[in-house]
Parts: sequence; C-alpha cells; structure tokens
Amino acid sequence: MRRAFALAAEAAVDGDVPVGAVVVDAEGRILGEGRNLREVTADPTAHAEVLALRAAAEALGSWHLADCTLVVTLEPCVMCAGAIMQARVPRVVFGAWDAKAGAAGSMYDLLRDRRLPHRVEVVGGVDEDEAAAQLTAFFELRREHPSDHDA
Repeated sequence: MRRAFALAAEAAVDGDVPVGAVVVDAEGRILGEGRNLREVTADPTAHAEVLALRAAAEALGSWHLADCTLVVTLEPCVMCAGAIMQARVPRVVFGAWDAKAGAAGSMYDLLRDRRLPHRVEVVGGVDEDEAAAQLTAFFELRREHPSDHDA
C-alpha cells in the first residue's frame, strides 16, 4: 500500500484524482503499477487499476493474473472491477471506500457477485484514514483553486 500511496501522490501533482495501484505476486513482489493518468493522457480508461493490470500482464507475458493481488488506494469503480475480473485477479485490497462509484461493496459489489463467473476476495479499508485524507486534501485544494478540468 505504501507504493500505491506514493503513486497516488504523483497523480495529484499532475492534477488527476490521487489513486495509485500495484499488482503483486504471491511473494509480494510488484509486477505492475499504475496511477490515474486521465488528465495527462486524455484517456478516460487511464485509471490506476487498469494501468497496473496492463503492466503486470506485460511483465508476466499473460493476461491471466490468477496468482496476483491488486492493491489500490481507492475502491475500484465498475470499469476497473470489470478489468479485474477479466484478468482473473483473485484478491483486491483497497484503502478508502467510494460511496459514489465503488464496485467492490459500497455502491455495487461486482467483484463478489455470485451471478458472474469470477469472484474476487475483497479486503477493504486498509489504511483507510490515510487513503481518505489523501483524496480529501486533493478535492479541497481543487475547490479552493478551480481549474478547467473541473466537471
């Protein structure tokens, strides 16, 4: 989670929502990492989780990440939950819950939906206070200094 927080801080510097993610193997080695890059790349799919999954798949030479864990600072959204399931990631660990768009237990629970062919173990709220504080600080700063990127 430490590395994910550092990646999230980098995203904030670029004006993006501070979310960072890493994919680790069974021994805890980082196989891939990502941070939100939507503002930098003008790519709506450039979420931290998607980028971390892509990097891990490239490192392994396989899209099938069955022995990996995704660690992310914010509860994954619907798009990221879909990518996690497509990659067959068995476990997701995240920091802050996302009551507005979370798809791992708060708004939706796609990762554990029994109607779907792949279910994921979800561990939420890890270092939750730190994760929430990082997001809160970012949005408070944006409210104080609005930019052209505000929606």
